[in-house]
Order: sequence, then structure tokens, then C-alpha cells
Amino acid sequence: MNYQAFTNDTLVMMHHGARGALAVDDELSKLGEEPRFKVRSTSDWKTHAADLETEMVRRGMTFEVIDWSAPAPDDPLQPEVPQGGDKTANRDTRFRDRIAAVINMR
Repeated sequence: MNYQAFTNDTLVMMHHGARGALAVDDELSKLGEEPRFKVRSTSDWKTHAADLETEMVRRGMTFEVIDWSAPAPDDPLQPEVPQGGDKTANRDTRFRDRIAAVINMR
């Protein structure tokens, strides 16, 4: 892909998309579910992210490099799960909050 043809904002959005897909996959794996995007098992994801980051560095852009190491089991970003109520709603809220925290969208 010709990353030089994209605007800075486009590169940032694509980078956030890669980080978000990785975060979603990791959270689904922690819940014992099948990863939706298969970011860790598809080498093209790492290539895409590396190429994005290379172009962003070339332009002098500031960004957080994607950490490809396996997620820690005791993640401090895990929010408290309210007691009682609808367990599915709590799970979905917890999932959404964790993803937002990982990709810094709060």
C-alpha cells in the first residue's frame, strides 16, 4: 500500500484501527471466545501496522507504537464489574470499557 499518499489523519485512523482490532481480539480471547479479527495469527496485520508506523515516524508524527507482546493476565485496565443485574449487560459494558481504555478513547 502506498502510505505516502495518505494524509496524517488517515494514517492515525488506520493505526487506531489496527490497535483497536488487536484489543478486541485480546479481550475476546480473555473471555474464551474466538478472536474476531485474528490480528495475532495473520502476519499481514503486523506488516500493515509496521508500514503505518514507519511512515508516521518518517513524517515526525507522535503516536504510541503497537505492543505486540501477549497481554498480561492481570491487566490493571480491568474495570470493576457491578454486582447483580444483567450479567450480559455487565459483560458487554466491561468489554466496551476495556477496549476504550486500551485504545485510549475515554
